[in-house]
Amino acid sequence: MLLSNMWYVGAWSNEIKDQALFERTIAGVSLVMFRQKDNEIAVINNMCPHRFAPLSMGKLVGDTVECRYHGLRFDASGQCVHNPHGQGNIPAKACVDSYPAVERHDMIWIWMGDPTLADPDQIPDFSCHTSAQFPTVCGVIEMEANYELITDNLMDLSHVEYVHEGILGSDAIKCGEHEVIQSGTTVYSNRWCPDGLAPPAWDAMFGHYGKSVDHWLYIRWDAPAHMLLDVGITPTGTPRNNGIWMYGTNILTPKDDNSTHYFWAVSRSYRIDDPAAGAEWEGAIKAAFVGQDKPMIEGQARMMNGRTVNELEPVLLTTDSASVRCRRIVTQLQESSEAAKPAHNLLSTLLHEHDDKAEQMKKIVPVV
Repeated sequence: MLLSNMWYVGAWSNEIKDQALFERTIAGVSLVMFRQKDNEIAVINNMCPHRFAPLSMGKLVGDTVECRYHGLRFDASGQCVHNPHGQGNIPAKACVDSYPAVERHDMIWIWMGDPTLADPDQIPDFSCHTSAQFPTVCGVIEMEANYELITDNLMDLSHVEYVHEGILGSDAIKCGEHEVIQSGTTVYSNRWCPDGLAPPAWDAMFGHYGKSVDHWLYIRWDAPAHMLLDVGITPTGTPRNNGIWMYGTNILTPKDDNSTHYFWAVSRSYRIDDPAAGAEWEGAIKAAFVGQDKPMIEGQARMMNGRTVNELEPVLLTTDSASVRCRRIVTQLQESSEAAKPAHNLLSTLLHEHDDKAEQMKKIVPVV
């Protein structure tokens, strides 16, 4: 069962073009999104109530969507406002559901549940996307797997040594210190890997070539699957700004129970005026996420053959502690049908620095 009273990312802002309709299925519901003349985003159900044609096959007429099949027009509230047939009378049932939408942090957030409960303050902080301090590249990956399998993958980064061998993996990650913290319905999975060799992709981007570094991978999770990774390397025993680091956005929006829209972004702290640095990360994401994570996770889904994790009673390792907490929170929210509490503001709280290799990194990142 998918959570309904939640904010889900429906699209990157740049996917919604002026005078164009955009379709995406979220939690089993086909939606059509469009920009109104005032640039506000509208989201309505994509199925015309007349003959069930996809409204996304139609066109925008002002701030209304015209169905291509018979010309009925629907406004941002989902109400039919124009019937070109007969005397133009509009049947009482000629309407579709509409959904609260907020454009924030270069993403379109959509509330799929009771509209009276839609509170934008519950949207987690991803303001790194819109900060000049963190130039960002982004995209969407389609995965044929339940979104919680991908959450398991991201909240247990010990897998990078094996799945991402030759790109993001290193021996130091396996030996690193791991800490899991829960605050309300927010879970942090922090991995600190001091005095080891950098993963190959990081080493190449830094030009460090085989020297010892401190490596950190700290990830924040908010229900149902909104994750922000703080990750980087720096020469052993030196402050993080001596190295390179970035925020990695990993937001999972269920298309249905068996497939997921994986919204990713990299917001880097270095070479901010060099587009080539963004292109390097796009290449790394394609190689690691599409080339390595995607086939592994989709392979899991095939082996599970529609069965749930609980049904299969998996063996658990110590590295599973964060993902188990996340699954427990989602289950509790499903059972209570309550929306998650507001997320912590990552960019206005203490993060990570270190003054010597015996201490965990902490840093104050300014609000942007």
